Amino acid sequence: MLNSNGLTFSKIVLLIGKCDLRKGIDGLNSIIKYKYNKEPLEKDTLFLFCGTRRDRIKGVLWTGDRSILLYIRLSEGAFKWPRTEAEARAINGEEFMRLMDGFDIDPSIGKKREPEPIVVKRRP
Repeated sequence: MLNSNGLTFSKIVLLIGKCDLRKGIDGLNSIIKYKYNKEPLEKDTLFLFCGTRRDRIKGVLWTGDRSILLYIRLSEGAFKWPRTEAEARAINGEEFMRLMDGFDIDPSIGKKREPEPIVVKRRP
């Protein structure tokens, strides 16, 4: 997958909940390894963290020979970030780009919606 910045990665892992974004690469790698039991040096896997305010995120990417630290802050709005296990899910490239642009992962346009049932009340 190629994102708009020219970085390539094959897998995206959204780490649920809140994270202290003051941490650097080593601190975030420790969270990946010890809190989430994942391998932080998994090649071409982008691990994303969200802070308390939801208007900024950090990412760690291992390319095989270097670590890259990403920091994204929205000027307005907030990221729609999963905070619980029930909200966690896998996302595809299109959903990732929507998230990075500050939109909800699920598009509201073009998505089929179930019509609400019409309830008719009769007078007795």
